[in-house]
Amino acid sequence: MKKKISLLCLTLATIGMLAACSSKSASTGQERETKSLTFVSNFPSDTLDPQLNYTTVRAGIAETLVKVNEQLQIEPWLAKKWKTEDNGTTWIFEIRGGITFQNGKDLNAEAVKHSLERTIKESEAMKSALKIKEMKASGQILIITTTEPLATLPSELVHPNTAIIDVDTSDIKSKPVGTGPFKVASFKPDSEMKVKKYKEYWDEGPKLDEVVLTFNDDENARTSALQSGEADIVYRPAIESLNTLKQDSSIVVDIQPSLRNQMLFYNSRQEAFKDKNVRKAFDVLLNPTDVVNTALAGQGSPAAGQGSPAAGQGSPAAGPFLDSLDFSNDQKTKTYGPSEAQKHLEKAGYILKDGKAIKNGKQLSFKLVTYPYRPELPLMSQMLQSEAKKIGVKIDIQQVENMEEYMTTKDDWGIVTYSLVTAPRGDAGYFFNALYTEGGAFNVGHFHEPALASIIDELNKTVDQKQRNKLARQAGEIAEKETLHSSIVHPNNFVAYRDNVKNWVTAKSEYYVITKDLDVK
Repeated sequence: MKKKISLLCLTLATIGMLAACSSKSASTGQERETKSLTFVSNFPSDTLDPQLNYTTVRAGIAETLVKVNEQLQIEPWLAKKWKTEDNGTTWIFEIRGGITFQNGKDLNAEAVKHSLERTIKESEAMKSALKIKEMKASGQILIITTTEPLATLPSELVHPNTAIIDVDTSDIKSKPVGTGPFKVASFKPDSEMKVKKYKEYWDEGPKLDEVVLTFNDDENARTSALQSGEADIVYRPAIESLNTLKQDSSIVVDIQPSLRNQMLFYNSRQEAFKDKNVRKAFDVLLNPTDVVNTALAGQGSPAAGQGSPAAGQGSPAAGPFLDSLDFSNDQKTKTYGPSEAQKHLEKAGYILKDGKAIKNGKQLSFKLVTYPYRPELPLMSQMLQSEAKKIGVKIDIQQVENMEEYMTTKDDWGIVTYSLVTAPRGDAGYFFNALYTEGGAFNVGHFHEPALASIIDELNKTVDQKQRNKLARQAGEIAEKETLHSSIVHPNNFVAYRDNVKNWVTAKSEYYVITKDLDVK
């Protein structure tokens, strides 16, 4: 008898528990399932501080005043509108009303001011780019005065490092508080982050309840995670797996031309690379088409005059910018290979003796630095090393985890291979300011060309787009003539995801990943 009573009690208790679980949705007559998604990328993230990392914007935690659309045109985001009445020295931004941070605090001009003050305090690169002299806040109106006319200030405010956060929170590195559709639930540096829906989000509620973002620099591991069902979306699966993934009816493969350029940066503080002829030797040593076919398995296009690549690889490009952009330079066809590079080394005074490029009794040798989470870069580095050996140059390759920190703090390298989004806001100003102005985020080569600096200065003051394009092409011609960098290839951007994922967009800028519209069936 006791057993029967116990069983009845257990049954009633179970029914009561089920009723409790369903009670919230009983009024609608149906139970709502939690919508979640797992995203695996190769973006390393040891901090969520937006001044140090793009992840906060990519994960939908924080937003910027201005954003860029898929046509590479800037549009309002947290700022409702903006204007300048003195050709770019004084800017008036109207901040949207009715927006709260994820802790309930109102977003107003004062909060934006404090966030941007932290940006220029924490980031020398953003301080140089924004050129802010002072800011005044009143209600929803923010007035920014720059140290000089800056026609591109709204475009600069697209940058994820300018994301607006509540600066009064205690743990910005692990739990920043933004205005985005998702708020941080947990964070394990360089491993995993979980975000949950911010129910009071200002611009249509996010469709997902939660997202798990994991970080893995092993492209094969990312691919396996997708194939096993552990991941819903994988950013940059293994290149060699793309054909296999395309044959799986449950997986969608999205391949797009990217705004990236796989580049060689030269260090002018190394004696050899002060010589333009040495730089020119390495500019023509690698055949870009060989890099596309070998390091990129066909997923890219040459960044110099190499003719058309095979079908499906995109169109050939010129210099650091895709040739579809109005400010891209027409590039003359180049001759590539060791024999052509040898001619430039001879002009620099090097003699090939006993298989070594010798000048003043010393062989030309240097350190090349690369990084692993874009695996085509180490491969490209090895190709360069192999070709350099043919002309008597000794290259030692070093891989580092944090390339940005290494190349901006150390001068022991001659060349670095780097993957740079050269025109993330559809304008050339970012590239030239970042690489060739004092304090620029990527001015790691320490070059100073007066003629180029003069054009960049004029570019920064020019509002008219046609004139900006003309100036950008002039700047590009100088950078090409002096070989201040080498543009090797434009890699394709590719993402693979399960067929139940809805509204995924492979953003050209690579700024926006987890969005309010992302959904699963």
